[in-house]
Amino acid sequence: MKAVRYHDYGDATVLVLEEVPVPVPGPGQVLVKVTATSFNPADAAIRAGYLREMLPLQLPHVPGVDVSGTIAALGPEVTGLGEGARVAGFLPLHTDGAAAAYVLAPADVLAILPDGVDPVEAAALPGVALTAWQALFEHGGLKAGRRLLVNGGGGAVGGYAIQFAHREGAHVTATASPRSTQRVRDLGADDVLDYTRAAVTETAKGSFDVVLNLVPTTPEDTDDLAALTADGGTFVTATTPPSTEPGRDVKVVRMAVRSDAGQLGHLLDLAANGRIRIDAAGRRPLAELPAVHAEADQGALHGKTVLVP
Repeated sequence: MKAVRYHDYGDATVLVLEEVPVPVPGPGQVLVKVTATSFNPADAAIRAGYLREMLPLQLPHVPGVDVSGTIAALGPEVTGLGEGARVAGFLPLHTDGAAAAYVLAPADVLAILPDGVDPVEAAALPGVALTAWQALFEHGGLKAGRRLLVNGGGGAVGGYAIQFAHREGAHVTATASPRSTQRVRDLGADDVLDYTRAAVTETAKGSFDVVLNLVPTTPEDTDDLAALTADGGTFVTATTPPSTEPGRDVKVVRMAVRSDAGQLGHLLDLAANGRIRIDAAGRRPLAELPAVHAEADQGALHGKTVLVP
């Protein structure tokens, strides 16, 4: 089968499309015929070696933590899934991913793909939507009527955070560039702050029950964002933590997303019922994955890109 792999850490040029054997599922695993995967910034960070100490890989490595596809074979001890089932999942970061014709997946990370969800676009959902859901509801305790600030509303995670919070009945303020402003409003943001014109700390009105930071920020900027959290509120960051405790009973959470098939199944059902939209900016052949990584490294990749073998 064809797979994109890298044999050493480095820039996007280390990614090569090559022929590799089709893997065989072991206990608790299934073999998924890949319909699509998607690019995540985490894939680039891992490829560049930034996470090698905390996330050691066995090289060569196949990237691609998001997958949609069809179950082609079951390993021993797998129950509740059958060959031919359409599935989607968020794969473990340290094992070979879905930038290939086939991928091995732990059976317990896969959710059944419901009718009404495009099987290619489904690959744009798992990692980013799970991050947004867990940030808001597990860590942030967001409820109807509360005020939310999303720093990074124009990104993939931010877009889902806006949709989820809007559905919940929260008041949503989000940062975005002029290029993303209308899309962010369409997703449900009540107020949009143009971060290219002024710092969010200068334009935000009032304080927020939950502040979600999705942008790599300096310690000083992170402290300023945390200061926008209301007394007793929650500051959730997927990037830089504050350099000091904000005080005022503000809870600080530095989160990392985890795979959760139950949550993912719920999110896929919301998409199937038209209650959220899957935001896939473009589809490209898997052979273009090195170019996608290169564009991302240069800051030239906009929107969530799905890749099809």
